[in-house]
Formats: sequence, structure tokens, C-alpha cells
Amino acid sequence: MYEILDKINSPQDLKGLDEKQIKKLNEEIRSFLVESVTKTGGHLASNLGVVELSVALHRVFDTPNDRIIFDVGHQSYVHKILTGRKNRFSTLRCENGLSGFTKMSESEYDCFGAGHSSTAISAALGFAQADRIAGRDNYTVAVVGDGAFTGGMVYEALNNCEKNLKLIIILNENEMSISKNVGNLSHHISKMRATKGYFRFKRGVSRFFGAIPLVGKPITRAFSWVKFKAKSAVYNMNFFENMGVKYLGPINGNDYYTVETMLSEAKKRGGCVLVHLKTVKGCGYDDAVANPEKYHGISPFDSKRPQNGSFSSHMGQYLCDFAETDGRVCAITAAMSCGTGLESFEKRFPQRYFDVGIAESHAVTFFAGLSAAGMKPVFAVYSTFLQRSYDNLLHDVALQKLGGLLLIDRAGFAPEDGATHHGIYDAAFLSQLGGITVYEPISFSAFEAMIKKSLSSDGLFAIRYPKGGEDEEVVDLFKRDDENFDILTLGEQNGTLPENVIITYGRIVTEAYTAQKELAKKGIDVGIVLLQTLKPLEKQARLIAEKLGSSKGKIAFLEEGIFEGGVSMLLCEKLSEMQAISCKETAIFAIRGDIPEQAPIESLYKKCGISCDDVVRFMSGEKQ
Repeated sequence: MYEILDKINSPQDLKGLDEKQIKKLNEEIRSFLVESVTKTGGHLASNLGVVELSVALHRVFDTPNDRIIFDVGHQSYVHKILTGRKNRFSTLRCENGLSGFTKMSESEYDCFGAGHSSTAISAALGFAQADRIAGRDNYTVAVVGDGAFTGGMVYEALNNCEKNLKLIIILNENEMSISKNVGNLSHHISKMRATKGYFRFKRGVSRFFGAIPLVGKPITRAFSWVKFKAKSAVYNMNFFENMGVKYLGPINGNDYYTVETMLSEAKKRGGCVLVHLKTVKGCGYDDAVANPEKYHGISPFDSKRPQNGSFSSHMGQYLCDFAETDGRVCAITAAMSCGTGLESFEKRFPQRYFDVGIAESHAVTFFAGLSAAGMKPVFAVYSTFLQRSYDNLLHDVALQKLGGLLLIDRAGFAPEDGATHHGIYDAAFLSQLGGITVYEPISFSAFEAMIKKSLSSDGLFAIRYPKGGEDEEVVDLFKRDDENFDILTLGEQNGTLPENVIITYGRIVTEAYTAQKELAKKGIDVGIVLLQTLKPLEKQARLIAEKLGSSKGKIAFLEEGIFEGGVSMLLCEKLSEMQAISCKETAIFAIRGDIPEQAPIESLYKKCGISCDDVVRFMSGEKQ
């Protein structure tokens, strides 16, 4: 089907291609990406923008002996195609299929796993230092998007780069946040420096003056000093060179031979070099070029979306409604406005909207500062990224007894994105913070009420919620007004629950409900307790204890979160201390051991032993 691409099974197959074949290959890769990713879903626009770069990297460097580390890893699709994984692309982000990110267990060409931003230079620096210690002559290349340069970890790594390391950093600027800071910093001089002729001229001048006896080297040094002073005065010097990193660019990152020339030059320079490319997200696919944010991460084109909206989309409206009545409400995002649903807030309240870039730690301490100054900060963030700011939550918010609202999106499993993006830790680590109240709704109406209560009260609050929307059938079962967000029950009679009970929270209540129906077919009566408040748990434990009968029976704690330090473990401990479950057989169904990769949610539940079938086996006395 593809004249050139079908013959590429490893980077070695690229080495002998001529200019015409390279151009054809790049076109075929783009066609393949559009055809494949629109079926599976995934990151399309960013990968279309790095076709030339990916091909050039594997032509210029000797992979896998030379290592390529992709920051985040979402722009590694072309890299995967060129390293023998093209025929598996129909499994991208599917169970037992290709990961949407780089993954060490997937290929020897994936030398370092990824999923979060701003980590690549630090990891590459580790490889480069290891090579120096071992006396190896390998190159390490870190491919970093400009968005990652809004994260402080990038600068911590740059601050530790040593001049003699074989480390090459690719700054892929695709018209995101860093353009004003880097793209225009030395625009005019960079244009002059980004040509083969310039490189030849510069080396020739150095050789000419260097060959003059006695005075040659002093002249060369003087020439360099004059150039340095001129650049400092006229162009305010280059940020990277001030940090001791040689800088090349910026160049057109979608012009193949310019890219290959620059990478070859970076190798010749020796030491730590940064190559600055400017690429177009979605290059070669007009719809993606026109709407790069829309095509950044896409679902399969034939996938169905919730008709009643998602928690994320509803959140934006609820927050705007409250902000209309209270001018102290401020919204913070860490470069995730679209994903978290804050676009409407940004448009309506631009003076109270803050996108801090990929800087979750800064976001939380900024949140703390706003709170201390009398504002009502709201930080909307994916669960997996909130992990990056735990010290700030503990030290700068909780210990100082500051208030505000954390809106924790994508709580629970992230089926297509896999282990690096599962939101299964926050309920456990938030439980260790003093003075915080944590909610989880199952309905949009409860979600709205929780936001209003949190912003109308003093203290620190967190509301966690999954991707997607409410399950209307389950919502109808638990539809009760409860402004305190205490427990909701199913199967209770005269204030008492059956002798067998499932205690759960969040969207996994659907598994509890399915288990209840299956057990009813077996003649086993089971009640369900749905938690809405996950911390503090003292009141919830007391309410549950009041409804538990004194007869023998079984209690299953079921959660889509980790076992150690999780809600189920803590609640079970409190009920045990109250002697409320001493006559009951108990089991905690939570996530233990290895964290699963991408798979449908039902499969993830089964792999982790937290499915309705697992609960049914326990309740019915079948072998686990």
C-alpha cells in the first residue's frame, strides 16, 4: 500500500534512501498517521508536526546505541513506526497493544518511559553522565516541546548540563507557550547561523587564524570575545548559551534537509547542544493545522460521546455561575484549560483566570498565595498531574490551614492512556492532609451542589470525578437531596441494611449495583452504601455503623483506587475500632500490586480484582 514506508522495518532501512525517497516517505508517514490514528484515537497533530524530525533523528544517529528520549512521549508515533511497530498500530492505546507513549518494555528503541511533561532532559542527562563514567561514545537526544519549557524541571536539568557531555536537546517549538521567550530571543542572528555555508565559513575562519604562529589563537579568542560582546549588547545574548549549552537555530523543522543538516552539525559541535526547531502542529493535514488543539488528542472518529455532557464540561458552567456572584473566585489551570473545562471561565473572567503552564507545583503554591490574600482559588487539574504537587499541598496549603477548592478531573482509571495517567492515588494521598474535605459525586446535580458548598465555606476542599458523565440509571437509584453529602444507601429497610453490604464510592458503584442484581438471582440479599464524602470519614463511619445489623454477614469494600492508605482501608479501620463489623466477614477490593496498562474499563476492573464478578464470588462464598 505504501511504496517506501512498507519497506521500513528498522532505522537501518532509512540510511540508504535518496532525497526523492525521503520526501515520499514523509508523505506516506503522514497518510498512515491520519488513517490509523483517526481509527484508534490518540495524539495526531503533534505527531504530524515531527515527521521530518523523527526520520532525521534515526538517519543521523545510530539508534538504539544512541538514545532518543521523547518528553511526555505522546509525539513518539513516528519513532514507533520507524522502529518496527508499524504493523501494530491498529492496537494503539488498546488492551495488550501499543502504548500511546514511550514504554521501555515495548521496544529497545524506547530507552525511557514517559507520560508526564518536562522530564526528558533530566533523564537524558542521566544517560549522558552514565556514558561518560563508563567511557562510552554514545549520544543521547532529548526531544522536548516548547510547552514543557513552562515546567521548572526543564531548567533544573539545564542548570546541571555539563559542556563535555554528548547530550543533544531538541527544542520543538510548535507555536505554543515559549514562542515569545525563545523564538524571538535571537531571531536575526539565528537566521544567519542556520546554514551549511555559515558553519563552513565559521570553521574555516577558526582554522585560518588558528594556523598563524604565535598570534593565531589570541586573534581567535579576541574574535570570539568581540562576537560575544556584540551579541550580548544587540541581542541580549541567548538564554541557553548563558547556561553553557551551545545553541543552534531556530530552523524550519518541517524542512527535512535543513533538519538533517542541523542534527549533523550538532554532532560535529561536540558537547551539550540545543537545536531549536519550529514546526507546525498537524503539518500535512489541513484540518489539524487549522485546529491544532482539537486534533492534539482525538477519539476515534466513530466514537460516541455522552449525550448529557461530561463532568468536565458541566464544571465550567457551575464555576462560572458561582463566580458571577463572588468576585473572589479565581480559576487556575496547568496548561489544561480545554481538558478541564475552563474555556468558558477564561472568556468570561479573564482577569481571574490563570494558566500557569505545565507547572503543577507552582500552581498549588500560587493557589496558597491567592488564598492567604483573601481570594477563593480553584485549581482544576487531572488526578495524575496533581501528584506532582504533593509537597506544595502539604507544606504550603494544609500546614498553613489555607482554603480553596481542588477540582480533580480524570479520577480513577484512564483506560486508553494507561499506567502513567491512571488517577488512582489522589484519594489516598489527600487522606493524609489535615483539614481537607474530599467529595466524589456520581451525579451532575451533586457535583454542582458540592462546588457551591465548597466555595461558600471556609477551609480546603477537593472534589474528584472521572472522565465522562453520569450513569443515569445509577443516579436515579440514589436520587436523594443531601446537602451534607453523607452516605446514600440502596436496599435499606426500616433504617437497617441487609446482613451483606457493599460499601463503595464513585463510578465503580455501577459494579456494585451489577453485583447486587447478580446476587439477588442467587437468593442473596445485599445492600449498597455509597460514600459521597471520602474525608473526613468519622461521621460516615458512624452513620454506617448505625445501619449495620448485629447478625453475621459479609461486607465488601469496593474502590477504584489503591489499597494502601485508600478510603476502603481507612474506613474499615474506623468501623473496626467502633466494633461495628466484628461479627462480619470483610474484604477490601482495591488496586494492589502492579498497575495495569491501557485497557477498557471493564477489563481493568477484572485485572485488578475489583469487578462485580469478584464481589459476587466473595459474597456467595465461591473461591476467589
